[in-house]
Amino acid sequence: MNRRAFLKSCGVVAGGLAFCGCQKSDGGVMLTSNTGKTQISGKRPNLLLIMTDQHRFDCLGCMGNDKIQTPNLDAIAADGVIFNYAYSQSPSCTPARAGLLTGLSPWHHGMLGYSRVAEHYKYEKPRMLREAGYYTFSVGKQHWYPQKTLHGYHGTLVDESGRVESPGFISDYRRWFKEVAPDKNPDETGIGWNEYVSGVYKLPEELHPTVWTGKTACDFIKNYDKQQPWMMKVSFARPHSPYDPPQRFWDMYNTEDMPSPWVGDWTDRFKTKAGGANAWYGDLGVAQAKESRHGYYGSITFIDEQVGKVIQSLKDRGVYDETLIVFTADHGDMLGDHHHWRKTYAYEGSARIPMLLRWPENMKTKVVRGATLDLTVDLRDVLPTFLDAAGAKIPDDMDGMSMLRPVRAKNPNWREYIDFEHATCYDSLNNWCALTDGKIKYIYCYTDGSEQLFNLENDPHELTQLSGKSEYQGTLALWRGRMVEHFAERGDRYVKNGVLQKHGTILKSPNFPS
Repeated sequence: MNRRAFLKSCGVVAGGLAFCGCQKSDGGVMLTSNTGKTQISGKRPNLLLIMTDQHRFDCLGCMGNDKIQTPNLDAIAADGVIFNYAYSQSPSCTPARAGLLTGLSPWHHGMLGYSRVAEHYKYEKPRMLREAGYYTFSVGKQHWYPQKTLHGYHGTLVDESGRVESPGFISDYRRWFKEVAPDKNPDETGIGWNEYVSGVYKLPEELHPTVWTGKTACDFIKNYDKQQPWMMKVSFARPHSPYDPPQRFWDMYNTEDMPSPWVGDWTDRFKTKAGGANAWYGDLGVAQAKESRHGYYGSITFIDEQVGKVIQSLKDRGVYDETLIVFTADHGDMLGDHHHWRKTYAYEGSARIPMLLRWPENMKTKVVRGATLDLTVDLRDVLPTFLDAAGAKIPDDMDGMSMLRPVRAKNPNWREYIDFEHATCYDSLNNWCALTDGKIKYIYCYTDGSEQLFNLENDPHELTQLSGKSEYQGTLALWRGRMVEHFAERGDRYVKNGVLQKHGTILKSPNFPS
């Protein structure tokens, strides 16, 4: 069935820009339009994962940012909880998404840095939930290889920001764009997807991939007509550069009002610009950092509006009260902090992410809605959370933990700290593993054996590096010992006779699927 015939069969075509968010599944199931409430078999909740790409933890109103406008995401937080100490297990797109997919730590799923996600893993979120009786669907950015790999989804409609890695690949967004605007160039704005500049989107707003992703998700909710509960991932490709919001979102902000970047006492070596328009570090000046943030903030508010439409679609369909919602991001964006740009770093702007959880009305909890939980979580925790909500077994060897545990119990047995890491990317010294409990952060660099220590409780912006200060040597030794314990399973290349070892880049662990 071609796309036009499929749109006609869905009954949702309205003018030249309408489209349907449903797709024929690999099992041959076709979703059709319907009206009224969806009846959920067994009253198990629908599971909705909304995620953004390259979204800093502090760029939400509910996280204390009074400069940014995110009313719909703030409403999710008010109707659920904020996990205050959420981190990306490997802060770049593909290894972060491997953790999200598998519920495993970087060493156990095998990706220690930026590479291609494997075609199949022992644990995969869509496949496990499909086996648990859910209809599984995904909209937006996947960043998998091959690019239309399903990993157990019944269907996907993808936007890959113009990225072509599989032979002959055309994303569903680009195919749709060609149908509705054949005389337009989707890259008309002219900003690359790793550039630090920002600007106004040059095409009609309704052609932007942010609108396409939101509209596709809304159409799925409106058209779903099966008795089984569903799990849907809605993955926006922004605010990852290009920072290109439409004019009305650009006009919501003023460049001069943007926050200035934080610059620590340890950052001098990063002042010299590295990498042209795609710079990964360099002192580009406060004015450039503010201009980049202008477009970045506008992009987030643009996404927030689409999130509001997705939530309203749930309410219109009568299923909001029986839907569990998680909002998160794959990693953050340095935006000039400490003269760093983009991601892959252990620092807060790159590694710390938003994590919001909203549970269904009938779920019994010990935590009041609107609370903030000071617990360490990361992307490995999303899959076990969904399995828990679905009533499915969480494997004993899955590294992630259900975030419903601290919601249901006042004193959950929770991890004391979390690990995250990234193999060499951009710079030889950007080859590290870190541990944090949200209050202290310890970073070990494999390349030269150097260490960094930050007291996040007193210094949340990492302005002062403490590893060389005499009064912190006891704290440093404690966290170094924890890193030794963390590396114990990795062998002598990582730790030998209780001493952390130096080595070059190890991009994949022995656990990466062959």
